[in-house]
Amino acid sequence: MGARKVTVAERRARLGVRHRLAPGTQSTDPVAVTGSVLALHATDPATVYLSVAARMPSPDHAAVERALYDTGELVRMLAMRRTMFVVTARAAPVVQAAAADAVAVELRRRYGQLLKRAAIADDGEAWLERACSAALESLARCGESTGAELGRATQLLQTRITLSEGKAYEASSNLTGWVTNVLAAEGRILRGRPRGSWNGNQYRWRLADRPPAPVDAATRAAARAELVRSWLLVFGPATLADVQWWTGWGRGETRAALERLETVAVDLEGIPGISLAADDAVVPDPEPWVALLPGLDPTPMGWSARGWFLGDHAARLFDRTGNVGATVWVDGRIAGGWGQQADGKVAVRLLEDVGATARAEIGRAAARTEAAIGDKRITPRGRRRSPLELELLTG
Repeated sequence: MGARKVTVAERRARLGVRHRLAPGTQSTDPVAVTGSVLALHATDPATVYLSVAARMPSPDHAAVERALYDTGELVRMLAMRRTMFVVTARAAPVVQAAAADAVAVELRRRYGQLLKRAAIADDGEAWLERACSAALESLARCGESTGAELGRATQLLQTRITLSEGKAYEASSNLTGWVTNVLAAEGRILRGRPRGSWNGNQYRWRLADRPPAPVDAATRAAARAELVRSWLLVFGPATLADVQWWTGWGRGETRAALERLETVAVDLEGIPGISLAADDAVVPDPEPWVALLPGLDPTPMGWSARGWFLGDHAARLFDRTGNVGATVWVDGRIAGGWGQQADGKVAVRLLEDVGATARAEIGRAAARTEAAIGDKRITPRGRRRSPLELELLTG
């Protein structure tokens, strides 16, 4: 018996239901919303709030802030592909062991080499550890600090380093960002409430209540398998390349994680795919739906092969480094994009005919998105504006 065929229509149905975009699937709980997409991209602070808002009956930024900064039910962490994410507190230990620990090791190695190359220390990694210890001592004394405040309070962090010396893009900076990156990746410090509003990115740092304990190879392997299992529940069925891209692992590491799981082969309309054995049932089509998703939303960023929902719109909707801009969705496919204009209005541009009913619902979704943004101006961080966003910005 051959592999079960999973059509594009079925994959789109799964996407709509499991990502809480179809009617009847939304939630008022930002923690439940975050769990349904496994991890929210958080390089751009606005993405977190707008991704959640798109999956709620009505935006509730205060609920997101409470979960992030008061109850600790959501955690911001540097993890897969050295990218910033927000995950649930329940998922955080798995993400830490499966991905963040390796990021921290790589950051220590890379920064140590740069410190040695800049003649700041013969042993760059040892110098970095001293700086990390000094930063932890400063945070223990003051409770919370922005990066700038921490740098002023910690003498070692005031050391300056020049990168790409003699080149047109030469830059000089202190080492606060390097130290906080390492400590955050290791889970020893956390980002607290930012200065300003919900889309601010000047975070206050604080010590983690319970820093993660070191894990052995067996625990790390189990965590990687659990992360892939969770990913397949959200994004599967998918290809091996999709799993490898999202995790940022090598092919061997990806295969090793999959081998610990009970999976079955599926036929993604001529492309070999993978599904969890216990998750192989057909998902019925949901009611028609539309959604406006922000740039870097986890849904369009969930797969490396995007043709089944993106069509031929990539050149208009992705920047040059492969990051997605703001998109308009209709029944599990991208049909256009949106952007905020200079006056704060949300403007939509469709790239295909969606019919009068969908166009009307898109207009209502645009009004909801505009209300979610309020009086803020969304300036993308961690990505460039997509070509379509630039078109809308300039009118």
